[in-house]
Amino acid sequence: MTQAARQYLGIGKVAARSGFAVSAIRHYEDLGLVRSAGRSGHQRVFDRSVLRRLAFIAAARNVGLSLREIHKSLEGIPLNTAPTPADWHRISAPWKMKVDARIRELNTLRRSLDDCIGCGCLSMKTCAMLNPQDEAAAEGSGSRWVNAAMKE
Repeated sequence: MTQAARQYLGIGKVAARSGFAVSAIRHYEDLGLVRSAGRSGHQRVFDRSVLRRLAFIAAARNVGLSLREIHKSLEGIPLNTAPTPADWHRISAPWKMKVDARIRELNTLRRSLDDCIGCGCLSMKTCAMLNPQDEAAAEGSGSRWVNAAMKE
C-alpha cells in the first residue's frame, strides 16, 4: 500500500480507540514498542496497525508481563505491523504458565480469606493452630506462608 493510500490516526484518536492515555502511547514509542508514522502538523500520527499492537500490549499487561518482557515478545515483528494470529499463538503460548501460576496464587489467597493469612500475627483465633508459638516470626516479616504456598 502506498504511503498516500494509508489512513493515519492522530495520537488522540489512537488513545481514544485503544484505551491508553496519550502519555502511555508516547512512553511505549520511546521504549520501541510502537512507532508513529511521523507527524501531521504538530501531532504524531500512527498507522491503524498500532491499534492491534496496543491491544497486544494491553493483553500482555493483563497477564502480568513487564514492559521489558513485552518488548522481548515483540522482537522480530516490525514496528509498523501488528502481530498476526500466528505471531499471537507463538508469543502467547508461554503466557499460559504465568496465568496458571496466577490462578494458583489467587486460589491460595481465596482459601486464606476465611482463615489465617499466614502472617504470623497471632491476631486470629485459628492462628494459634496454624502458627503455634509464632513460628512464622523466625522466617522474617511479611506473609511468609502464603507467599511460599503461591510458589508451589
